[in-house]
Amino acid sequence: MKCHVLTLFPEMMEQALKASILGKAQDKQLINLNFINIRDFSNNKYLKVDDYPYGGGAGMLMQAEPVYNAFKSINTEGSIKPRVVYLTPQGRTFNQHIAQEFAKEEELVLLCGHYEGIDERVLELIVTDYISIGDYVLTGGELAAMVVIDAISRLVPGVLHNDDSAEFESFTDGLLEYPHYTRPVEFMGKTVPDILLSGHHANIDKWRREKSIERTVERRPDLIEKADLSEKERKELNYDTIEF
Repeated sequence: MKCHVLTLFPEMMEQALKASILGKAQDKQLINLNFINIRDFSNNKYLKVDDYPYGGGAGMLMQAEPVYNAFKSINTEGSIKPRVVYLTPQGRTFNQHIAQEFAKEEELVLLCGHYEGIDERVLELIVTDYISIGDYVLTGGELAAMVVIDAISRLVPGVLHNDDSAEFESFTDGLLEYPHYTRPVEFMGKTVPDILLSGHHANIDKWRREKSIERTVERRPDLIEKADLSEKERKELNYDTIEF
């Protein structure tokens, strides 16, 4: 998978994404991150890419031309225009299903805004998706872009050491993940549940499923209505005790 990132701060992202699993994935060429500095496409000697908004108001706006020219510099490998994702609080909220959707793309472009935003005209010309990572405002789109890159990269085959890890994580079936335990068996008086030491895989799977549902009801009851539950599991839920 190839991901192009249009940003004013490529060095910030390059350093952060070189570490750990994503760094190894890049070394193995499982993912390819291409950072494009929008300032390189400024039309003035000071590399200025922002200006005052028409109509007045606080702050500055990123100009359309540098963003557009940065986008046009991308050499896509396919004949189909790649999806261009603008990271903005005005977008639909990013989740695991969107991550799975984006991970299927051969190429993806992420656009990071700054200041008060970007001239609307270039957004209308190039953007296909508006994505938010939450209902709050950041100083720029770089942190949000890194969240998206991390979430989709780990879904690319071979990136995780155990490809089953991505399949059984939180949100994959609309539920939170079950609790995990490792050695030692006892820690500060707390012991690993006996079922996990039994070696009976069918019973373990059943226990984990029950704990996933229980944890979701307790911590994220808003997910339950859309979760992938069987008819029997839904009948067993006590909706009177769930605060949606």
